[in-house]
Amino acid sequence: MTLPLYRTVEKKSDSEFEIRKSRFITHVHPVETAGQAETVIDSLKKDTWKANHHCYAYILGTKQEIQKASDDGEPAGTAGVPILDVLRKRAVCNTLIVVTRFFGGIKLGAGGLIRAYTRAAADGLDTATVIDRIPADRWEVTVDYHLSGMLDNRLNESPYLVRHVRYTDRVNYDICTRQTERTAFQDWIRNLTGDRAKVRKTEELYLDEKVAGNDDEGHK
Repeated sequence: MTLPLYRTVEKKSDSEFEIRKSRFITHVHPVETAGQAETVIDSLKKDTWKANHHCYAYILGTKQEIQKASDDGEPAGTAGVPILDVLRKRAVCNTLIVVTRFFGGIKLGAGGLIRAYTRAAADGLDTATVIDRIPADRWEVTVDYHLSGMLDNRLNESPYLVRHVRYTDRVNYDICTRQTERTAFQDWIRNLTGDRAKVRKTEELYLDEKVAGNDDEGHK
């Protein structure tokens, strides 16, 4: 089995700016289901009930299978879709963006609204911690003591993540590798130890890697 690689946000975050006396407050939340997204939206509406609009978009699924957007009273196509377009462009999924607007009395026009909500969504993702969830394997590698010193040194120089070392009658390593490294890792251990290590995959999981600069092109 191979887990899918995907990009999301690590935790909720907020950002804010003002245009012509209207305040735009962006709320970014990690979500796994439509129910979670709707719960967050309802909570924000209750907490900031004096706001004029709570426009939002979310994408769910590692292949962006579920997408939803709402203008919440703004002119059609000027709020929800621009927010959704930012999520699509940055290839971010399992993420909800809600932009709360307090109207300042000066109309922005359709073009102005599209630019404002696009900026709000982009600023929100720039403020958030965006991560790539890297598919990984967890391994138990067991060797005799006379091999452990050499293996310690080589693991320290390797790209593999040693999570824990346990000492019993033998030395037991708890190691994580990217799933793309699966075959290479097994061959590396086999060659390094002369096929004297016991290697067992114990789990498939994700390793989180922060995205530098929150680039606009998404992951490759």
